Amino acid sequence: MLRGNNPAKVDEKGRLKIPAAFLEELKGYGDQFYVTSETGEYARIFPMKVWEEIESKLARLSSHNRTKQKFLTWTNYYGQAVEIDGQGRILIPPVLREAALMKGDVDVMGHLTYLDVWNHGRQLDNLKKSPINDEDLKILDELGI
Repeated sequence: MLRGNNPAKVDEKGRLKIPAAFLEELKGYGDQFYVTSETGEYARIFPMKVWEEIESKLARLSSHNRTKQKFLTWTNYYGQAVEIDGQGRILIPPVLREAALMKGDVDVMGHLTYLDVWNHGRQLDNLKKSPINDEDLKILDELGI
């Protein structure tokens, strides 16, 4: 499982050095990844096997399903299949890198089966705007968490 937050840097060529805390777990999935975003505010790194499971679920939906179309439009616009290099780096696609302000200091956060990468300042702003509220706590309680 991918968990926690590890600071990292995106270099001038747009490569993210995957933090050591995540590297071994990710290597268990292989060398292929899909880097994308649903909003352009952050990068989401899926092991290709995980992304293919999502695609399989989407393939079962009608091609007229508007949510499916919207999701695919956004994730394809920002998305790119990438391979991790020998130094543990993954390229953030240029379109996504620009939209998500991916340069310099970033936060790499585990979300069980994928990673989210945020510009550090944008992540801090996002956390302030979206605290866990009473409704969230109620839902978590209903889930037994």
